Amino acid sequence: MTTMPQLSSAPTRFGTPQQVEVLVAMEPAVAHEMEQHLERRKLWFPNDLMPADADLTHADDEMLSQLRVRARGLPDGVRVAVALNLLTEEGLPHFHRLIAVHMSNDSVWRAWNNVWTAEEDRHGCAMRDYVRDARLFNMGALERLQYQYIAAGFDPEWEQDPYRLLAYTSLQEKATQISHANTGRMAGEHEPMLQRMLAHVAGDESRHYQFYRACFAEVLKLDVNRGLVALQKVTLGFAMPGHNIAGFKDLSEVLTRTGIFGPRQYQKIVEELLEHWGIAALTGLDAEGAEAQDKLMKVPTRLARIADYQESKSGPRSYRFDFIDGREVAFA
Repeated sequence: MTTMPQLSSAPTRFGTPQQVEVLVAMEPAVAHEMEQHLERRKLWFPNDLMPADADLTHADDEMLSQLRVRARGLPDGVRVAVALNLLTEEGLPHFHRLIAVHMSNDSVWRAWNNVWTAEEDRHGCAMRDYVRDARLFNMGALERLQYQYIAAGFDPEWEQDPYRLLAYTSLQEKATQISHANTGRMAGEHEPMLQRMLAHVAGDESRHYQFYRACFAEVLKLDVNRGLVALQKVTLGFAMPGHNIAGFKDLSEVLTRTGIFGPRQYQKIVEELLEHWGIAALTGLDAEGAEAQDKLMKVPTRLARIADYQESKSGPRSYRFDFIDGREVAFA
């Protein structure tokens, strides 16, 4: 008879013993930031934006018909951005898991992860409600992409370093805020309801950004050298969530070419965070921390060179995606 191994009752946490000690020490600050977040958030629901109650009237049907007429005018570049942003939002299960395993499911992070997940879940719901009601896509093709993305998993090379998760989420939440907001602005002249919905999503992402940015500031305060090393590794190797979506390279190139999100926007995010955290002014560093600080301060210049190079090589090109029935999306 085989004896099953006994499961440990001790909580599992990623990170070195020193990092775990830091994470425990910063829990009161995390709890405070969560309280601040709950006070400043504006809780909304998808049905507030796209009502779908049982007592629909003829006026509701007419509104839906007008919505579809307006949505037909959306440029395909905007449609591609909506599709990528929606697919990214529907990758939520990956990120809930990453927070749970990196930050512990037995601390204040459990409460935050549940609240954050509940708030983020509304994004995918609201966007999916919109694209279905507006008849924006070939939904079968889009749903196959979404399924493949979830089934493929998402496992960043963070080497079980919880500091990297906080550095990544600081960058990522700001990036998604910008992507949603810019997509909404471009959509606004054609379809104001889409702009309104994306403005709600972007507002949430902005508040999430403030939370993670404040939490990483605590890391820098309590463990500056390891924090700088983690930030440097994530910043240089940053990839948008959803980068393993099938066809992501082409999807992201369309967003870059339309000016919604690309290297220029990412450069500004890095500059903003380096300034906010006062990275250049940090002192008393060991050799590894000082090296990471030096590399971090050179990242914006490096990103600008990358953007210059990409733009110099950016000639005419067209793209085709099944979720818009294979239509050509062409750029001069």
